[in-house]
Amino acid sequence: MKTAFVFPGQGSQKVGMLQDLYNAYPIVKQRFEEADEALGYSISKLCFEGTDTELVKTANTQPAILTASVACYEILKEQGFTPDIVGGHSLGEYSALVAAGVLNFKDAVYVVHKRGEYMQEAVPLGKGAMAAILALPREQVVEICEEVNASVGSVQAVNFNCPGQIVIAGETAAEKMKEAGAKRAVMLPVSAPFHSRLMEPAALRLKEELDKIQVCDAQIPVVANVTGKILTNANDIKESLVTQAANPVLWEDCVTEMVNFGVTRFVEVGPGKVLTGFTKKINKDMELANVEDIASLEKTLEFLKGVR
Repeated sequence: MKTAFVFPGQGSQKVGMLQDLYNAYPIVKQRFEEADEALGYSISKLCFEGTDTELVKTANTQPAILTASVACYEILKEQGFTPDIVGGHSLGEYSALVAAGVLNFKDAVYVVHKRGEYMQEAVPLGKGAMAAILALPREQVVEICEEVNASVGSVQAVNFNCPGQIVIAGETAAEKMKEAGAKRAVMLPVSAPFHSRLMEPAALRLKEELDKIQVCDAQIPVVANVTGKILTNANDIKESLVTQAANPVLWEDCVTEMVNFGVTRFVEVGPGKVLTGFTKKINKDMELANVEDIASLEKTLEFLKGVR
């Protein structure tokens, strides 16, 4: 009977996230203050008083979600709850690595801010996008992307989230997906085609940033996005993070790996319930909880106390 803590990626942000927890828990305020110091500007003000237009910019979104997620984790840790294994979706992998003791929090905040800058600079704003393709098999999505690439440009499947949801990035092939039988093609609130080949320049620059900070062996097993397998070695984790920037996120594989590890409970730690929704579709037998505000925290603490 094992518990996984999983951490959300971009798209889960919203102005006002964690405001009630910030007001109620000193550790949350402390983490936001540390993030402000690491960045040289106030991510807390942006989260609580900013605009959606500013928050959705990837150089802001990434440190904002990481700070919010790690702050939620710190509350659970203070209450005596730690996971048996961790994982995070895209950006969320950095939050997971902080929880696993691989990255120092302030280093992680700074690195994901630079990661966001590099990803945005790799592709001009407005060129390239991401869309979630619903109710089309994994293999068919990949096949359509290959057909589009042969004729009009660059598009690829980049997030294998759960059965029935694959995200594509680049010059979106949304209309072709619909023609092939996709239930819907939903544009995502992100500002660049993440995890596509277009991100290779960003990956090279990210490696330089990761070389500047300390990356430690994991104290808690971490499941890597790029392989869907458990990693604990510092060098392997660093290499995986560089690869991750310009390669698909195998989230369905990550969840399956955690289940194979013995996980029966998933707690989504950070804003939103996107990963909780994915897990329901990947494995219906899992117990699910999340922490993003006082109400969900109280429910999750009761849930975790009951299974302790």
